[in-house]
Amino acid sequence: MSDNVEASFDYKEIDDIIHARIRLAIMTILITRGKSDFKKLKRLTNTTDGNLSTHLRKLENAEYILVEKCFIDRKPVTSYEVSEKGKKSYLEYLKKLEDLVKL
Repeated sequence: MSDNVEASFDYKEIDDIIHARIRLAIMTILITRGKSDFKKLKRLTNTTDGNLSTHLRKLENAEYILVEKCFIDRKPVTSYEVSEKGKKSYLEYLKKLEDLVKL
């Protein structure tokens, strides 16, 4: 490995918000399948309500996802979708991983 390659290898540049397994799964689901509700995300990620809520809040606080709350047949439904900032960050995350793999 040349000095140039070693200098460009900085794993700290990977986005920690997205890199956690559940958050990466959530972002990938929302990017590939579009807007999804809590039940669908829970089923697809195979995690608990509390764990999913924690990861969704982290993504929401980073402004990577948008949250919509409404009632359907008098039942509360929360839906999530990726924000423009989230799309950009997700693509940058994938690019950085790709760059690291190419080293």
